[in-house]
Formats: sequence, C-alpha cells, structure tokens
Amino acid sequence: MSPDPRPLPRVRVTASTAGRVARPLTRGFALPGRVADEADAVFSRGLVRAQLRLALACATSFVVMAAALTGAIAALPALGDPVLWAVPLSWLLHAYGFYPLILVFAVIYARAAARNERRYRQLTDPGEAG
Repeated sequence: MSPDPRPLPRVRVTASTAGRVARPLTRGFALPGRVADEADAVFSRGLVRAQLRLALACATSFVVMAAALTGAIAALPALGDPVLWAVPLSWLLHAYGFYPLILVFAVIYARAAARNERRYRQLTDPGEAG
C-alpha cells in the first residue's frame, strides 16, 4: 500500500439559509414594542456604565465599612470587652452587626439602581411621565 499524497478536500458544513429573515443589526436593546436604534444603543451603554459605577461604589463602600466594623470588634477586647446581657459585646457584633450593614447597602443600591433605570426610561421615551 502506498500512501496517498493528496489530502481530501475540506468541507464546510453550515445551516440552511432558506428560512432566515434578514434582521437589522443593532448594538443595544429596545424597550418592549420599540425598534432599537443608535440612540437606544448609546442610552443603554450609558445605563450599563451607570449601573457598574453604582455597583462598584456600593461594593467598595461596603468593604470599607465592614473593615471598620471588624476593626472595632478587634479593638473591643483591648477595651475590656464590655458585656451586654451576659454576652461579650464583640460576640454580639460578630453575630448581628453585619446584617444591618448589609441591609443598608442593599436598600441604597436598590433605590439608586431604580433611579438610574427611571432616568434611562425618561431619556428613551420623553413623552412618558413616570
């Protein structure tokens, strides 16, 4: 048997284009019932950037506040570890101190994110009073 010096030709397998409908290319998203255009793409990119800035600011602020609370908890034993209801205060802060902090930042983020989306809707549909 001698090896065949010619390799077989490559075959490209693609999906059928018979049932496809040409759609306009867009770079954004549209509100329900509207066609996306370039202005929507600009506004949606602005919304995404605003939401990202908000998320980063809230996450950074939360980490700073959590570190401050951790520092306060670490300082309590040096202060004689005050006791409240027969439980050391540092234990209570470890157990329950972070939950109000999480709740505050969650409420701040949710309200600011809703405000960003409300502004986006006002930009995309100025006739709608919201």
